[in-house]
Amino acid sequence: MNIGFIGLGDMGQLIVPRLIEAGHTVTGWNRSRGKAEPLIAQGMRWGGTPREVAAQSEIVFSIVTDGAAVKAVALGPDGIVSGLKKDGVYIDMSTILPSDSREVSAAFAKAGLTMLDGPISGSPVTVKAGQASIMIGGDKAAFDKVTPVLLAIGPKVTHIGESGMACQMKIAINLLLMVEVICFGEAVALAEKGGVGREIAVDAILKSVAASPVLGYRGPFVIDGKMPAKPLADVTLQQKDMTLALTLGRTLGSPVPLAAAANEIMNACRGLGIDANDFVVAHRVYRKLGGQD
Repeated sequence: MNIGFIGLGDMGQLIVPRLIEAGHTVTGWNRSRGKAEPLIAQGMRWGGTPREVAAQSEIVFSIVTDGAAVKAVALGPDGIVSGLKKDGVYIDMSTILPSDSREVSAAFAKAGLTMLDGPISGSPVTVKAGQASIMIGGDKAAFDKVTPVLLAIGPKVTHIGESGMACQMKIAINLLLMVEVICFGEAVALAEKGGVGREIAVDAILKSVAASPVLGYRGPFVIDGKMPAKPLADVTLQQKDMTLALTLGRTLGSPVPLAAAANEIMNACRGLGIDANDFVVAHRVYRKLGGQD
């Protein structure tokens, strides 16, 4: 199929090649063309605007920073809505508030077009390994139509419900993920304070019933010298998702006390000047509070 892709950051850099390898023709756009060059070298075509990309595509994906960015690329003067054909489908994979996604979906519906929210759950590690999962909110017939393309990105594709529901589920999952990783740092620091070596503590947790896929590839980062130079998700990016959880909790009247606590640990990372690291660096906050650093 002819596929458009808007937003060629870390995730786009991994998703586009998977679509090309599956035999699709991909036309991409990014605010800065420099990020597109490696993908162009792999066979991606370049579109001058989101509108131009959409005009050449049957399905258009976007994955950008936040709700404002989604609205800009989708509904702006040269946005996707002005170029997408009537039988095309727009899928936004960004992590944004359900209300923002529903606003964009309603604008597309008013124009006689279909928009799905389709956030992807997984780090660059899982996307590269072909193990990411995709959740879809919106029209079920449109979901059925795009499922074969989604399966080229990741093997686990789920229709969550009506418009915005996939965004809501993604925020809930990211809340769980963040609390889990931060609690891991707390547990390691506690074991260390009592005299257990850090490598031994990490190894024991990863062999225990508390182990999980995210701890499997992130846990070793807390060992000295193992923190990646290029974070999978730095403090700023992950804290953005916690603020979404806090906002959603307030909107729905659903308590999220662990999200609030996790957010404060991210603030502490900022205060210590370690926020450019992967957010598993929260382990250092606990060491500092416990007098170990």
